[in-house]
Amino acid sequence: MADGTIGLWTVPLAVFGGAIRVSTPFLFVSLGECITERSGRINLGLEGTLVMGAMSAYGISYLTGSPWLGVLAAGVTGALLGALHAGICSLPRVNDIAVGIALMLFGTGLAFYLGKPLIEPTAPRLPAIDFGWWSDVSQVRAALRINVLFLLGVALAPILSWAFRTTRWGLLIRTAGESSDAARSMGYSVLGIRLRATMVGGFLAGIGGSFLSLFYPGSWNEGLSSGQGITAVALVIFARWNPMLCMWASLAFGGAAALGPALQSVGVTSGYHLFNAAPYILTLAIMIITCSPKRTLTGAPAELSITR
Repeated sequence: MADGTIGLWTVPLAVFGGAIRVSTPFLFVSLGECITERSGRINLGLEGTLVMGAMSAYGISYLTGSPWLGVLAAGVTGALLGALHAGICSLPRVNDIAVGIALMLFGTGLAFYLGKPLIEPTAPRLPAIDFGWWSDVSQVRAALRINVLFLLGVALAPILSWAFRTTRWGLLIRTAGESSDAARSMGYSVLGIRLRATMVGGFLAGIGGSFLSLFYPGSWNEGLSSGQGITAVALVIFARWNPMLCMWASLAFGGAAALGPALQSVGVTSGYHLFNAAPYILTLAIMIITCSPKRTLTGAPAELSITR
């Protein structure tokens, strides 16, 4: 098949490739928030964590020449913000939702302030694996250029699902999320469990941010995230706090986000803005379809603020 002759097959290929690229930050943030919320704490500050992770990754990659050190720096930055969130929430009469909103604004503002010198420089980007090497069609090769972070995120989802069910670590997190009294009666510190869970959640969210600045779109600017962090928190709710469903929800959202540009590539421009709103329409549709008085919070940890 000669290059440029695949016609309308361009659309599903572009949606497939876009689903992989766009879903990666959602995947890491939603898996991280799944860990945090299963411990009984909600962190709405992950938008700030995502942006700080993107800025940190870009800055360290630029200064060291190693994008993988940038990924590590993004994760560490996210873990530190998670520790800050957990530390504040451990104080008496502090609401974790209010703290999350405050840290979202703090993280975003700090990233914009510290990242101003990084807008012009070009940092080394993360490499991609060319799974389409066998094809002469440029669209196929572009769709099958997959970053390692996406593969790690896809592998992490079933690992987390298994860990929650069968490991001591998973049992402690679920116990802290379902009954803090039960966790204390077992001799464990609920605040300590939630601190570690929030730090791990922040670490993963920071890595999600590194993907934005070091691979797709692959630059640092103040409009990089567009609310992906807070949207990923919503994905956790309608994924019913299940890591595997978080993965599928992230892929669906990514595919919907890629629909508009894919149709534009074959000359469909009518209703362009409506197609760009497809991921948000999909989210609302899923929430409405799956919502009922008996099922709305099915699977939610009993200790979460939204269940009380």
